[in-house]
Amino acid sequence: MTDGPLSGLLVVDLTRVLAGPYCTMVLADLGARVIKVETPGTGDDSRHIGPFIADKSAYFMSINRGKESIALDLKADGDRAIFEDLLARADILVENYRPGVMEKLNYGWDVLHARFPRLIYAAASGFGHTGPYRTRAAYDMVVQGMGGIMSITGHPGGPPTRVGTSVGDITAGLFATIGINAALYHRETTGLGMKIDVAMLDCQIAILENAIARYAATGVAPGPLGARHPSITPFAAYQAQDGWIIIAAGNNGLFEKLCGVLGRPDIFTDPDFITNDLRTTNADRLAHEMEFTLRHDTVSQWMEKLDAAGVPNGPINDVQQALNDPHVRARNMVVTVDDPVTGPLEIAGNPIKLSAFEDPATRGAVPDLDEQRAAILEWLGR
Repeated sequence: MTDGPLSGLLVVDLTRVLAGPYCTMVLADLGARVIKVETPGTGDDSRHIGPFIADKSAYFMSINRGKESIALDLKADGDRAIFEDLLARADILVENYRPGVMEKLNYGWDVLHARFPRLIYAAASGFGHTGPYRTRAAYDMVVQGMGGIMSITGHPGGPPTRVGTSVGDITAGLFATIGINAALYHRETTGLGMKIDVAMLDCQIAILENAIARYAATGVAPGPLGARHPSITPFAAYQAQDGWIIIAAGNNGLFEKLCGVLGRPDIFTDPDFITNDLRTTNADRLAHEMEFTLRHDTVSQWMEKLDAAGVPNGPINDVQQALNDPHVRARNMVVTVDDPVTGPLEIAGNPIKLSAFEDPATRGAVPDLDEQRAAILEWLGR
């Protein structure tokens, strides 16, 4: 376990695949002890999702570091008794079953709150525990589509485009983590746990931000714009001599500095570009003018000039370049877990840097299915 502000707390983790495991991974990174309760024989579905290293899922390993595993059949009396012993000691239960499953197992919120009043119960599901869609199944791409994210992703006229990472799952995991930490604070003042109901679809609506503002202001549903910001210009990817560079001049002062770097005072004084609204209206023409000049030098040359002027900019890295960026490495955002089968595996670090705790370069091992059973049973006095 990692030392952190949640050290001493026990999380019983009934989750699988991504949304729930991401939540419990963050809790583990913050110091909580996480005991992952898995289905006997098969375990978490993501144990069977590639890519694989020596027959072990790198996908599973990347989001289940530092946890313990015990396999329990929650329909079998003996295993239910073990599970209830865990709940009696737990601070937090996290599950991402479809609504109704926990009730069928007789572990719904009402039952658990009566038996374990201090237990915090966090549920992450596709559509939440209320509403007409509550019983529907969902995966990340389903809620990306339904939540509007895919309608503003990609290029105008292009096919539907999924966001390149699983924002449907990950945002649900993050919002569940926020809710859990708020519930812990509430418990300090009341002595009582609470239920946290997080829906993946809700989380997609919550992160639409500017798109909702634009619809509310105009009554027109926004569409995809490629790499361009919908309301701030210039704030996009532009072509230089040897590739693309992101330039984000978010106010008039930065735009003036940008034009100075480009050696194009005529752009700054052009009547079509004197305000942000006009620049956004005339974004295509502005991009043409900028790229006419940008194509004379390389991305690295322009980055050096823009950095010197204080204009926000950056390259478009692939994943290898991003992971090997010296700043990313300096921030300890690439850490390792060691495994006797796969050897050291690089995974993403914890972006929450806390002054009171170390940010170790290695994380706890990834458990094999049911690996900690004997130790957990001994700890429970069984």
